[in-house]
Amino acid sequence: MVRLNITISDNLAQVLDRMADVSQQSKSELLRKALTLFELAQDGKNAGKKLVMVDSEGRVITEFVGL
Repeated sequence: MVRLNITISDNLAQVLDRMADVSQQSKSELLRKALTLFELAQDGKNAGKKLVMVDSEGRVITEFVGL
């Protein structure tokens, strides 16, 4: 396993703290999951797919661009 030190803004640190509290996960676990999601988004983009959020009826609510 590799250990990394990163520098993030105060605002992003607050977001990470809040997300860790809400999800009851470590900051490291949240960052691992975020990188996994980013990798999936990039793989999909490279395959000509789009990343979207849909409601319970299957309607697109948000399309994520720029990932």
